[in-house]
Amino acid sequence: MRDRQRKQHKEFRIAEPGLREEDRARLRDLLDQLSAVLTTKDSGPPLSESDLAEAATALWRARRKLAGVEDRVARQAGRFLSASQDALDAAGVLVQDHDRIPFGSGMALEVLLFQDEPDLDVERVVETVRPSIYLTGRRIQMGQVIVGRPAARENGEADA
Repeated sequence: MRDRQRKQHKEFRIAEPGLREEDRARLRDLLDQLSAVLTTKDSGPPLSESDLAEAATALWRARRKLAGVEDRVARQAGRFLSASQDALDAAGVLVQDHDRIPFGSGMALEVLLFQDEPDLDVERVVETVRPSIYLTGRRIQMGQVIVGRPAARENGEADA
C-alpha cells in the first residue's frame, strides 16, 4: 500500500494508521475469526423442507385472498407478497397451483373430493386446496385438489 500512496501527490496521501504491532496482530486475529464465521455454511438451525413448504403455502393462500381486492392497502400488500414469491423463485422454490387443469388418475396429487360438474366434459381440477411445492425440481409437498367430473346424463351415461 505504501508504494501506491507514494504515486499520489503529498496532499492526497493517506497517513498510515498509528497501530502498534500488538494491535495489528489482534486485528488480524479478529479478521481471521470473522472470515471463518462468514465462510462456514452452518449459520444456524437449517430450515426444514416442511417449514419451507408451509411458508410457501401460506404465501400462496395470502396471494389468492388478495387477488380480487382492489384497494390501495391490498395492492401494496400484494406487491410485498409478489416480492416474497420472487425471492422464493430465486431460491429454487416453485409453488404450483393446479386450478382448471385436466385431471388424470396418474397425477401426483391428493384428491380430497370428486364432485359432479354439469358443465365439464372431462375430469378437471376445480379447486386447489393446497399447492404442490418443489425445491430445486424435487417435490417437497404434494398438492391437494378437488376434482370435478362430468355429470351423468339423464339416461345414466357420462359425458364423453
